[in-house]
Formats: sequence, C-alpha cells, structure tokens
Amino acid sequence: MHAVSTLVLLATLALPGTERKAPMSLHELTLHTLGGKPQSLGAYKGKVVLAVNVASECGFTPQYAGLQKLYTDYKDRGLVILGFPCNQFGAQEPGSAAQIESFCQANYGVTFPLFEKLDVKGAKQAPVYQFLTAKHGEPAWNFHKYLVGRDGQVLQAFPSKVAPDSAELKAAIEAALK
Repeated sequence: MHAVSTLVLLATLALPGTERKAPMSLHELTLHTLGGKPQSLGAYKGKVVLAVNVASECGFTPQYAGLQKLYTDYKDRGLVILGFPCNQFGAQEPGSAAQIESFCQANYGVTFPLFEKLDVKGAKQAPVYQFLTAKHGEPAWNFHKYLVGRDGQVLQAFPSKVAPDSAELKAAIEAALK
C-alpha cells in the first residue's frame, strides 16, 4: 500500500500544471525579514536592488560599511540593498538572527533590509537565490552581489572581490537607476 501511495504522489507531481512555477521576477517572491516577519519583494517594485549574501565573520565583512554607504548615497534615487545572511562559506555566519542584527547595527550602522539566514547554493538553495543565480551563476563566496533592475530582472552579478565603492559597481548602479 505504501508503494502505491508513493506512486500516486509521484504521478500527481508529474502532471502538467502541478509543477512549481519559477518566478518571472524578483518581485514575485516573499521572504522573512531577520525579525521573522514575511516581506514581499514586490514592495521593491520600481527600485533597483542590490542583493548580497552576507556574513559576520568573513574577510569581506568590512564591505558592510561600503554597502551601507551605497544605500545612504543612492536610496533617495531608488536603490535598495537586501542582505541575505548565509552560513555556507566557511561557516562564517553562525549567529542567530538577533546576533546578526546586533552585530550589523553596532559595527556598521546597517539600516538596509536584512533577511533570515538562507542557503544560496546547493540542494536547499532558497527560491530567491534560485531566481538570482538562474542566469548569472551561484556565489563562490560571501558578499557576492546581484544587481536587479526596476523590473525585477537580474542585470549583472559581481563577485565578492568587487567592493561596494568600486567604479565598476557604481557605474552599473548608475546605469540601472537611469
């Protein structure tokens, strides 16, 4: 009987129209904030988004300061930075949500939105990263950046070594904001 139930379930999952539809835009996704509240990314429709997988104990962690400066400098023009804590690279984000939030505020004055810790690659990859990485590849390390246009489509990706204050990243943000 168990085998029959499994076959019925598998057959149902394979029926046309029962597959999970991949999002066509970043704005179709909902995630939980670091505080645990659901947040529709549709709230950022019309904004340029810089999505970054972040970590508190990484050699790139000082990029939080540059990300905050970018956010402060460009938020009135339509840029929002979304931070996605991730513990997949060297276990460099071991803290709880409260610890991450406290660390970011105390050390870097972070005011841009931070979300719950998630997986950015592998079998448990979060849907937001399934979308971000579909055309631009998975992050190789912490502080990998995805630039998303006002329409919710990924425009470009930048590896960790591209600092928030780099001319390359700023030029891409400027172009997306036009």
